[in-house]
Amino acid sequence: MVFYRKFRPQKIEDLDNESVRQTLYSIFQKGNFNDTPHAFLFTGPKGLGKTSAARIVAKVINCEKHKNLKGKLTEKEIEPDNKCSQCVTITNGSNLDVLEIDGASNRGIDEIRDLKEKINLAPFKALKKVYIIDEVHMLTTEAFNALLKTLEEPPAHALFILCTTEVSKVPQTIMSRCFRINFTKATNEELVRSFQRIVKQEEIKIDKEALFEIARLSDGSFRDGAKILEEISTFAGRKTITKNLVNEKLNTIGITESIIEFLDLLALRDVKKSLHLIRELTKQGMDFKFFIETLIERLHFMLLIEAGIEKSEEKSKLTLKEIKELFELLSDAYSQTKYAVLPQVPLEIVVLEWANKADETNLEERPVKIVSPASNTTSKSLSESDDFLNKLITEVKLHNNLFAGILRGCKLEVSNSEIKIFAASKFHKEKLEDVKNLKILNDATDKILNKKVKFTIMLKGGE
Repeated sequence: MVFYRKFRPQKIEDLDNESVRQTLYSIFQKGNFNDTPHAFLFTGPKGLGKTSAARIVAKVINCEKHKNLKGKLTEKEIEPDNKCSQCVTITNGSNLDVLEIDGASNRGIDEIRDLKEKINLAPFKALKKVYIIDEVHMLTTEAFNALLKTLEEPPAHALFILCTTEVSKVPQTIMSRCFRINFTKATNEELVRSFQRIVKQEEIKIDKEALFEIARLSDGSFRDGAKILEEISTFAGRKTITKNLVNEKLNTIGITESIIEFLDLLALRDVKKSLHLIRELTKQGMDFKFFIETLIERLHFMLLIEAGIEKSEEKSKLTLKEIKELFELLSDAYSQTKYAVLPQVPLEIVVLEWANKADETNLEERPVKIVSPASNTTSKSLSESDDFLNKLITEVKLHNNLFAGILRGCKLEVSNSEIKIFAASKFHKEKLEDVKNLKILNDATDKILNKKVKFTIMLKGGE
């Protein structure tokens, strides 16, 4: 079993977010579990333990050892024993009174309807029926409305725990009926605390310095940190894990020179050399998530220099406006790197978009050629829109942001019945010729022009 599942927190003490721990202890210290909130809302980025905390709350509420406890409880008394039948069945997912609903799987309407119909039935064996709804922001409007009615008048034996990574999408009417606990990104100290629990039980030999290096690479996520620790411990075998070994495994040694060179090339808007550098980093096995993160940190330092907060003898080659624009492009690329099939592609798209950024306000200055067709047809003419490329990119971006970035770096030649797209490289040509991407192009063009046209994909300067 992978580390992050094997070492999933089983009691409040195991939760490494100090704020969450103290909030939960404070809620349950009265000892009267019938007097606790009837609905919780756990918010925060993925990988911080929201679902684990929800299951722990279900165990605290229903743990059989609490039947004989009265009055104010100590932190130790609040903890579930993880031995009684309630705790054991909640942990292994077989408890009939603790139901988990995934809002992302089918938008939850059938489950919420079923919940509404059966909510008044008494628990089978537990003190309270607990409904854990993960990714609650994904519920349909109809599901939210059904849930709201249930939250407005819940039976005393029901407890709701809603979890979400996007609290802005949760209706205010739902939020106002919940006790909200925010799971913030973990600090390096909290991450190291989590790692040490794994290290102790797995008997991993590792330096404290290496633990903090892994924490720094985890982007505040307990789950991501556990994955990195597992990967490196497998790589190390019986050797002691040091900071240098972590850097060796994740290819982060010598990254500073590459960062400086890459920013210099961006300042020159040299597409060819920038893409060549990315290719070399790919061959070296670079962790592009970390590379982009380090780029952003470097830009932040440059921003502070421009603001007069930091001092440096090195003069920035980027203006304040350019730093801001790069921040936006790199932040978008960073979030997409986790899901990219080829991890270097989001950074390649940054290069292409950055090269065209200066010309965005003036379509005539873009590397785009539009040939006016001679046409007497009543359908919408291709030459009627001077901003055709902008519209095409905007429409494509709704379906595939990475593909829109590739399109932005292309040249177009348009006639009445055909659109020729000249790709910047063989790789991008192959992406443009992909069946799914061609369908996106055809659908977007059909929507903009109200007619079908033929697409021909070519390399710049040749076939």
